Amino acid sequence: MYDFAADLKQFSEDFNRRLPDMFHFPKGVERRVVEAMFYSLSGGGKRLRPFLVCKTAALFSIDTSTAFRVAAALEMLHTYSLIHDDLPAMDNDDFRRGRPTCHKQFDEATAILAGDGLLTYAFEVLASADEVPCEVRLKLCALLARRAGAFDGMIAGQMLDLLAEESPNLVDDAIIRHIEEMKTGCLIAYACQAGAILGKASDAQYQAITRYARAIGIAFQITDDILDVTGDAALMGKTLGKDAAQDKKTFVSLYGLDNAKNQAAALIAQAKDCLRGFGDAAVPLSALADFILTRDH
Repeated sequence: MYDFAADLKQFSEDFNRRLPDMFHFPKGVERRVVEAMFYSLSGGGKRLRPFLVCKTAALFSIDTSTAFRVAAALEMLHTYSLIHDDLPAMDNDDFRRGRPTCHKQFDEATAILAGDGLLTYAFEVLASADEVPCEVRLKLCALLARRAGAFDGMIAGQMLDLLAEESPNLVDDAIIRHIEEMKTGCLIAYACQAGAILGKASDAQYQAITRYARAIGIAFQITDDILDVTGDAALMGKTLGKDAAQDKKTFVSLYGLDNAKNQAAALIAQAKDCLRGFGDAAVPLSALADFILTRDH
């Protein structure tokens, strides 16, 4: 019987153990920015995005050692986005993953530079993944830049989210879903698509993986909105109740708690249906979908 919680825990421990080997710290006082980068990157978290990269790659018999640097690059880029998202000019949060946010532990200017540092280092790590063929690395770099970018990627989603906060009365279902698709969904999509690219998936397989990623991405954001209302701050490791306090429109505020839960459940069912063609190899991805629906942090 597959134990998802144990697998994710072991994966996270192995992933975290390898991270220090990817960093060197300058001897001068400028090392402060690298210390801030590593502080945020090593601050825990579920490591769901790296897990998705590796487990999707495993569908095509690509081992974790081959996928690791791709997964690490994605987590670096994701962590940069969290550092900047927590800044006073953005979501203004004091805690992340149960610890002071980067700008609280260091200072605001250092946090901005640490985010910039992780963003740029992510592409260095990805481009230097020698275990991955050069043409595959090029494709992965281009896709990550697009998924994280300002045209139809994560940065565009963050911009739209900020504008929506200024005009909450104009926010409807379509805008909420568009924000999620870009802000949260783009990196989740990349995690799955990167695994498929590593495995040289067929077009049909790639599309199935993309549909799976889209469904779990929306479900992840819905459950995040639910946990902001019902969650335990100690378990979540961050400030809760901010959405309501800021009159921010979310899936819960638009649909109500029960309806939001029903939508998340329907999306998880859709996601699992997308995995039918992969057989038993997709058990970890199916279990991850269930975890998204039932998680408490």
